[in-house]
Amino acid sequence: MRTTLSLDDDVARLVQHEVNRSGESFKGAVNRLLRLGLSASAKPPAERPFVVKPLPLGVGGLLDRHNGKVSALLEELEGPYRR
Repeated sequence: MRTTLSLDDDVARLVQHEVNRSGESFKGAVNRLLRLGLSASAKPPAERPFVVKPLPLGVGGLLDRHNGKVSALLEELEGPYRR
């Protein structure tokens, strides 16, 4: 198919750079780059797994001091009238 295509100046410079790098024709470079872009946009983006990054809260020693009893730790932190 023959058509007229107006390229933005920055896009034309990038295509010309690719022509100089690859040695192919301007038409060939445009067609190849369009195929690459169109095939990449047809694929769904790869999902990255959600990763929880725990941060130290500095209460580990407090919990150890109460032998793992959360109620005793809460009483120390919030007082006897926490409820």
